[in-house]
This record gives sequence, structure tokens and C-alpha cells, in this order.
Amino acid sequence: MMLGRKPRSVANPLESAITTPSERILKECHSLYVDSETGLVKIASSLGVRLLPPRKKIIVMIMGNHSAGKSSFINWYVEEHILKTGVAIETQGFTFITSGRKRESLTGNATLHLYPHFRPILEFKGVMDYLTAEISTSKQKKFSLVTFVDTPGLVDGDMIYPFDVNSAITWLGEQADLIFVFFDPMGQALCKRTLNIVEKLSEKCGDKLLFYLSKADEAGKETDRQRVMMQIVQELCRRPGLNKCGFEMPTIYIPNPQKPSRCVNQIDGVCQTIEKTINQAVQKTLDQLDKDCDLICSTISSKLEQDRADVAYNKSVRLHSFLCGVLGIFLPFLFILSFIVNSFSKEQLDELLGEGPARTITVCTGIVMFLWEWIPEDGQVVFVIIFGSFCYLLLFLAKYFTGRRNRTLSKKEKRKMAEYCDYINDIVRTKKGKLYEWYLQQCAAEYDL
Repeated sequence: MMLGRKPRSVANPLESAITTPSERILKECHSLYVDSETGLVKIASSLGVRLLPPRKKIIVMIMGNHSAGKSSFINWYVEEHILKTGVAIETQGFTFITSGRKRESLTGNATLHLYPHFRPILEFKGVMDYLTAEISTSKQKKFSLVTFVDTPGLVDGDMIYPFDVNSAITWLGEQADLIFVFFDPMGQALCKRTLNIVEKLSEKCGDKLLFYLSKADEAGKETDRQRVMMQIVQELCRRPGLNKCGFEMPTIYIPNPQKPSRCVNQIDGVCQTIEKTINQAVQKTLDQLDKDCDLICSTISSKLEQDRADVAYNKSVRLHSFLCGVLGIFLPFLFILSFIVNSFSKEQLDELLGEGPARTITVCTGIVMFLWEWIPEDGQVVFVIIFGSFCYLLLFLAKYFTGRRNRTLSKKEKRKMAEYCDYINDIVRTKKGKLYEWYLQQCAAEYDL
């Protein structure tokens, strides 16, 4: 594997011209993870570490009661009529709205292939049939960096959903970068189901929750709007999890030149919030890239250190195995040899082996025979049984120690890990530094850099 090559950058000048700096940075970071040859996900997987590639877009989930204007807001932001709108409950499932090269509608399985991060949602029985995705070619506002999640319209009473809608929305909210809660002023703002879900989300990810009074231009006079907002705030404050300082609920509505309104429209603030979150996502992605590089390098270091420890351990185990094996074979051999040598005279041994070797063997076997004669005759059988068992135990220990050896890294594996470290330090970290510098150049003066 050629780890020295640089990852591909944007080669098409037209693509460079129409994409924003943030979009290009997120795409570059994503490509560093998913490259088929040198991607960080592949490198980490070979080391037994699981990495998820960063998302190229932020996730904005919009929830609220039915006819709260969720779908209308998405259509306005995208500047394309993608979702159905109306007083009826138009959205009964989850719809992901994202930008792409071609206008397309996807069903449940295809949607999860597009968003593998959301595959755990299948744990909620029945939700698969109510997952869809709408791909638009729109490049309006910051849509190229945003994926909206339109949730089912929430109502109280006897309404039966085909899946556990409360748990599913709560889980999706935990995955999102922003959660917009739309309250409409037409009598459904205090939907208990909506407030229950909001309270749950507030416990786990309250910093991502933002409240808006949608369709504010339909609330009548300013006094009527204030009355509606006070009712909503009072209801929220009754719930301990939502009774917080600094509560804000801007008024928003879809601008209509044919229906001018005196109501303050803070819908541009919603766009600014999305843009701010995108900028934060770029910084988080670059920081996470640095952390993942540290994780891979530290994993490689720990594996190499563990390998050195395993090599030393294997040497010790190999020595133990060798000693037990040698003793397990040598002792019974010496025992049998002693009886054979004892049957020969000194002259015969000198003639067969020579005077020097004969003397050495005679001394060794003489010690064995002395010990043998020292054992009472009625205990010699028992001694042979015990001695044989001891020799068998030594052979068993030799085999046991052989099986206790740890697997060590081959030279090829060590070389590959060294290449991984060099690639990350020389290519990935350098690329990350350039991307960070480029990002800062878009938002800071030259003298600040």
C-alpha cells in the first residue's frame, strides 16, 4: 500500500468556484477518513479501532405539533417545494432533506445507506417504512451544508402512530446538531406530546434546543401574540426540566410580499444560527481529525510496546519450555542408561567408549545407582511410578509453556505500522494544518494570522 501519496484534492475548478470554503474543508476532511487506500477509517480498522468518518453536513431536526410550519420552513430555506404543506397531518414519518447532484426521492433502506449514522433507528419497530429522503439540487443559503430532518406532526388524543414516535424523535434529536421546536399560535402550541419529548431532549441535549413561535403573522394583533407566548412560556416553566434562565422564543413566519405584516420576523436569525453551527462543525471536525490522528498513533505505539513485552515474555516462556523438555527426556534416559552401564565391566566400557568418556558416564550413572540402592526394595516400584509421573509432568509443562507464547508482530506488520505513523504525521497532520489555516483566513484579518 502506497501510504506516501497525497489524498486527492478538488481538481475541478468549477467545483472549487461553486463550493464554499466550509463545504470544501468538510469534504477534504471526510475524504481523509474514507479514502479506499489510505483512509483513517481503514487504518484504524486494521489496528482494531473503530472510527466513524465525520459528517459532511450538519443535521437540523425540526419538531412540533402538526401544521406548525415545519415543512413550510424547509421549503422556504431550500427555495423549492419539496415537502407537502397544509393543515392536515402531512408528515407521518421522518423525512431527510439534503442537497445533491440530482433531484431524487429515496425510501427507507436507501435512506439508511445514505445515512449509515442513523442505522440504529431500526431498533424502533415499524420505523423503517416511514423513513424517506428527498434530495434537492438547490444551493440556496447554506443548504449544501445542511441536512434537515422533518419529523411527524405531533398531536394528543387518540392518534396512533405506527412506531414509538416519542422515543424515535428523542433518539434522532440526540444525533442532531440543532433541534428546532416550532410552536404555532393556532391552539396546538401546548400539545402535551410535544412538551413531553422536549422535556426529555432538554435533559440530554438542552444546548441544542431552540424554540420558535412559527406562523407568528397569523396570531392576530401584537397583544394576541404576547398572550400566546405567555401561555407557552408558562406551560414550559411548569416543567422542571424546561424552567431555565435565558429562555428565548423568537417569532418567525414565511415572508410573503403579497401579505405584508407588522409582526417582527426573526427568520433570518434562524439562518444565522444554522450558519454559526456550520462554522462550529468545521472547527469540531478539524479538532476531531487531530484527536483521531493522536488515537491511531497512540494505538500504534502501545501495540509496538506490547509487542516488545510479548517478545521478552516469549523468550522467558521458550526457556522454561526448553528446560522442562530437556529434563523430561534426559532424566528417564539417564535412569535407563545407568542400569545398562551397570551391566558392563570397567574394562568393557573403556574398550567401547574410551577411558575419558567411560569415566564420565561411570560417575553419572554411579550417582543414580547409589540413590537406587539407597531406596528399599519394597519401595522401588513406587519410586519408578513417581519418577515416571514426574518426567511426564515435565514433558507436559514443556508443551504447556509452548502453547503460552503470545503472538508477536511480523516484520511486515511493524513496517506497515511505521508507514501508518509517517503517513499520519507527514501527510494528514500537514493537511489538517493547512485546512485550519485556510479556514481562519476566511474569517480573520491577515495581521491576526
